[in-house]
Amino acid sequence: MQKQTTLASEFSLKGKGLHTGLCINVTFKPAPENHGYKIKRIDIEEQPIIDAVAENVTNTQRGTVISKGNVRVSTVEHALAALYAWGIDNCLIEVDAPEIPILDGSARYFSEYIERVGITEQNAPKDFYIVRHKIEVKDEKTGSSLIILPDDKFSINVLIEFDSPVLSNQYASLTNLGEFPEKIASSRTFVFVREIEMLLQNNLIKGGDLDNAIVIYDKKMDQSDMNRIADTLGLPQVNVKEFGYVNDRPLAFPNEPARHKLIDVIGDLALIGKPIKGHVIATRPGHKINNQLARLIRKDIKLNDIQSPIYNTSEIPAMDINRIRELLPHRYPFLLVDKIIEIGGDFIVGIKNVTVNEPFFQGHFPQEPVMPGVLLVEAMAQTGGLLVLNSVDEPERYSTYFMKIDGVKFRQKVIPGDTLIFRLQLLAPIRRGISTMKGYVFVGEKVVCEAEFMAQIIKNK
Repeated sequence: MQKQTTLASEFSLKGKGLHTGLCINVTFKPAPENHGYKIKRIDIEEQPIIDAVAENVTNTQRGTVISKGNVRVSTVEHALAALYAWGIDNCLIEVDAPEIPILDGSARYFSEYIERVGITEQNAPKDFYIVRHKIEVKDEKTGSSLIILPDDKFSINVLIEFDSPVLSNQYASLTNLGEFPEKIASSRTFVFVREIEMLLQNNLIKGGDLDNAIVIYDKKMDQSDMNRIADTLGLPQVNVKEFGYVNDRPLAFPNEPARHKLIDVIGDLALIGKPIKGHVIATRPGHKINNQLARLIRKDIKLNDIQSPIYNTSEIPAMDINRIRELLPHRYPFLLVDKIIEIGGDFIVGIKNVTVNEPFFQGHFPQEPVMPGVLLVEAMAQTGGLLVLNSVDEPERYSTYFMKIDGVKFRQKVIPGDTLIFRLQLLAPIRRGISTMKGYVFVGEKVVCEAEFMAQIIKNK
């Protein structure tokens, strides 16, 4: 099982704010398990902390803004994309302004400093959001759409399209997050010259310049208008006669704008609070529609607070029934686990196929067969016992016995034809023969039962 990670040590960066024009300091610090991404405004007396989650996004105009009350932080997407791409689950970001510095307009420096300070593995398991079915958001007016499909890892395809003779259609993809530092991170944000005055009128891009954005000239403008824009931004006047990219610095990639949009999508989806196993297809993406998809996923997470394990019936089990019978003393009619499909140092996943031939259905109940709840608890306990007994020498010489059962909940009845998926997780290391576990029973993607167990491992006489 993959573990959560955080930074091995903190690092700081200093730069200009794209929209505020302020000189900004930002520090990225290690954070404890299950902390997630949080941003602290250290320039405010109370030093408020904002959870970096999708529902806290309050503005998506030319960047992603998260807020808590009247406190806000903008342009968070590039830093979050770098953290997400490096697989970092927990980080506290301290900033002394209402914006993360734009630096060179890409995720490059965030990514390089993460690599420089290193990453530390933590004890808690990494909690993935596993895409089980297609999720789609669309904007009929703009033609933008985001689709996320099931996959066994995170991957993304991005298509951008503009009514522009310089930048019309471009495509970018990322199939392996390990390629993000080299192939994606250095892609800069971009802006069309024809948009700049409107953005300035909306109190944006005060800190924009040719060092932190690709500037695209694609619509005829008088040189006097160009000079006025340059003067407003405090930049040198540039005599541009032909359509194209205004910057002296060449493009990092032929499709650099599309790759930058890919950064934006990753950064915005990082706000779901979990790493994703799924394939994203983004057509004409923008921060607004990116956030719509992130909010939909957050809603799904809240409705399904824990996801069922993936059960592939064609895979060879980690333990078959013969191995189970070697470890457990139970026999018919009380052996309630058919196979183990996954086992790690502190977790186990088991299966039971419930048939109408189960002996308890004769009396529970003849006219409406329902599996007794106590047997669901027993089946979880047997699965947990397999995790414990698999870790000892001569397991046939040991048995496990209940000491306590807490927090038992039955959410849905189990009937003939159901396939039960058990997932048991140690809550603490086994000490002095005592183990504590949290268990869930799933039918499909629904939790039907859950409980916490304390058991003792005792050597047989």
